[in-house]
Amino acid sequence: MSFVVGLTGGIGCGKSAASQCFSDLGVHVIDTDVIARTITQSNGQAINAIKDAFGDAYLTNEGSLDREKMRGLVFSDDDARSRLEKILHPIILNETMRQIGQARSSYVIVVVPLLFETKDYDRIVQRILVIDCDEQQQISRTMARSNLSEPQVKAIMAAQIARKERLRKADDVIANNRGLDHLKAQVADLHSKYLSISGSDPRLR
Repeated sequence: MSFVVGLTGGIGCGKSAASQCFSDLGVHVIDTDVIARTITQSNGQAINAIKDAFGDAYLTNEGSLDREKMRGLVFSDDDARSRLEKILHPIILNETMRQIGQARSSYVIVVVPLLFETKDYDRIVQRILVIDCDEQQQISRTMARSNLSEPQVKAIMAAQIARKERLRKADDVIANNRGLDHLKAQVADLHSKYLSISGSDPRLR
């Protein structure tokens, strides 16, 4: 199997921007959030199970997951969140494994927002990269890109592993607090490092 780097970080830290930088360098990127959105669209793989567990009230008129309504439920009800995760996580993991098997790049980036909160990827990921920024930036960035209020963003942050613990568990850290050029430079440095670790650096041949 390919050398796999798990990319994670708190909400608003810039996981998507960082993963796009890796993609621009020719790295195969698998985003578990993208998979989650796909399987919760109308007729998606998870829809029937969600309907059975939560009823039609949490589906849109088109038959896809009502993400805003479900978000409101799972961040106020731990049992509901657990039920949803038991539906989604195995499907997402299976699709991730399928895509890893098809990857042809020297290493693979797997973006998992809740990498530390679930043990699903422990046997897949060989190295962990954390995208980090200060907490006020997390809040302002998330509010700017979504319809979430500050209390809602803070509730999501509270449901994630603490920033200090996330950084402690990281093998590598990108500080995404200065701008795109600074982000790209850090990604380029890590790209060279990961090529070397995976044995794909032409300088080592």
